[in-house]
Amino acid sequence: MGLFPFLNHPLGKPALVLLGTIVVSIFAFHGTIVFWPQDNPFETTQVEISKGASLAAIGSKLKEQKILTNERTFLMAVKILGHETNIPAGKFTLLDPKNNYQIIRQLVEGKPVLKKVTLLEGWTMDKISEALEAKLGLNKKGVLALCKNRSFVSKTGIPSKSLEGFLFPDTYFFQEDDSPEDVLTQIIEEYQKNISEDLRTRADEMGFSELEMITLASIIEGEAIYDTERSIISGVYHNRLKLGMKLQADPTIQYIIKDSPRRLLNRDLKINSPYNTYLYDGLPPGPVNNPGKASILAALYPDKNDYLFFVARGDGYHTFSKTKEEHNRAKKAFQKVRRKYRKKRG
Repeated sequence: MGLFPFLNHPLGKPALVLLGTIVVSIFAFHGTIVFWPQDNPFETTQVEISKGASLAAIGSKLKEQKILTNERTFLMAVKILGHETNIPAGKFTLLDPKNNYQIIRQLVEGKPVLKKVTLLEGWTMDKISEALEAKLGLNKKGVLALCKNRSFVSKTGIPSKSLEGFLFPDTYFFQEDDSPEDVLTQIIEEYQKNISEDLRTRADEMGFSELEMITLASIIEGEAIYDTERSIISGVYHNRLKLGMKLQADPTIQYIIKDSPRRLLNRDLKINSPYNTYLYDGLPPGPVNNPGKASILAALYPDKNDYLFFVARGDGYHTFSKTKEEHNRAKKAFQKVRRKYRKKRG
């Protein structure tokens, strides 16, 4: 007896030939469907796939955009290749989408077109909401409301009543249809990545809560232009806090005036607000902007100095002083620079 006894049967060989023919035909049919041409005019085109879109909805979308001339073969090809659930949401650029395989491969393997958004150090929650509206089309008021939504803030794990201070400055890439919740969650996740347990432990050792750490960092962010001065400015504020002196920090006033940023006036320093560090002792109740990593580190690792005052020099740097008398002289020098600048402007 041979290895395949049924072949000795009069019908054995014809049956095997028939089976082989069927198998080859199936493969040929599948290949034809997978590589079925789509007679569209595009060398390159974009398509946006919505979150949760069904395969049928994706096919209809491609048909509407005239990428598909034969929707049925496309749907069959997706199933043959086993990609029914592998097409992600997002906006895709399709290059030379002339047959089913080229289209499916680019949808499954291609990366969605992302929108780039850069959030700068020192921006407030309001400014960040404006940027998200301009770059992503999100509603500014809706974003702000979500930043202050107690339930949402609590879910993010942020120890505050709002997200002010915790919207970490960085460059982000978002998908077209990302919701405000998606966007803010990604930003907060970046904050959490950058604030290690070591930094939280350091804050605790200094007697600061996480909220106080970020609040002080935001004030430093509002004052410092150059990194070389951040720890020195931090040292000044730490010294004043230890001595029970009011911080008298201008960024806290800029935060409460409506037409910020501008030159502060004497009447601004009298605004009755818990954020007014000219009137109230200690740190304000929360951050006044969203600080970067350098300012957070400066808040936790201040320069050890005896300075209690500082004033702008007019070139982005500051003059630091140990006494009120030194500080007054430095202020007069800055006022002289300011008058000279105004005169030059005409």
